[in-house]
Amino acid sequence: MTERGERNIKLIIAYDGTDFSGWQRQDGARKTRTVQGVLEDALAKIHAHPVALTGSGRTDAGVHAAAQTANFHTGIARMDADRFVPALNRLLPRDVRVLSAEAAAPLFNARFDAKARTYRYFFIPGRPGLPPELRYAHQLWRRPRIGLLNDYARLFRGEMDCTLFASPADPSQSRHRHLFNACFFVERDLLVFEICANAFLWKMVRSIAGTLLYCADREMSAETLRDMIRAGSRSAAGPTLPPEGLFLWKVDYYADPVVPA
Repeated sequence: MTERGERNIKLIIAYDGTDFSGWQRQDGARKTRTVQGVLEDALAKIHAHPVALTGSGRTDAGVHAAAQTANFHTGIARMDADRFVPALNRLLPRDVRVLSAEAAAPLFNARFDAKARTYRYFFIPGRPGLPPELRYAHQLWRRPRIGLLNDYARLFRGEMDCTLFASPADPSQSRHRHLFNACFFVERDLLVFEICANAFLWKMVRSIAGTLLYCADREMSAETLRDMIRAGSRSAAGPTLPPEGLFLWKVDYYADPVVPA
């Protein structure tokens, strides 16, 4: 319980980002449809007053999530935490689903307590994609060498200056991020790029994926890419890929924030 006697509820949320202007709620004259916005609207209907929802991070317009984490505080004492799953899903549009709801430690914060965020970018290589697939995967008309791509991916370990992959409009004061892992693999007939870090710059994953494909098309060596990263010249990077293939895949925390029932 918080000092106000409220419980802290942790949600796992999936969404199709195609028709959203990203995660973060936008108010005022620029108000558009966002994932946080529709979730907070549903929470307000349940509580009969506004409820603030904190997400683990902001996904951009068109980006999907398989397991976004968020939390909110509730004063509804009679309702078990897991009952928020059907209650919210009855009010939410079909492109947002709450997968689970659990009681969390009072001070748990979905954003600031996150240890690592994992993203996956999906590609359809060497064949025409089916129309429904093209909402969730990027069309490649070639089959890049997965071994070469993984030579590049192995460079993404430890503390890195990610200026090469930073959008000029990114407001972050530091371009340094800690990378835990990156790799390419095949799942069914899709090529998948997975990357995990403590946090990401705006459009960073899409820029990394585009740059690695750009390098593979030209059969550059991993050493050449390493030099490009060290130089940090944004003009040397490959294209920033579109959002359709990108998913926030999971969020990991330093300690299990869920409290026993």
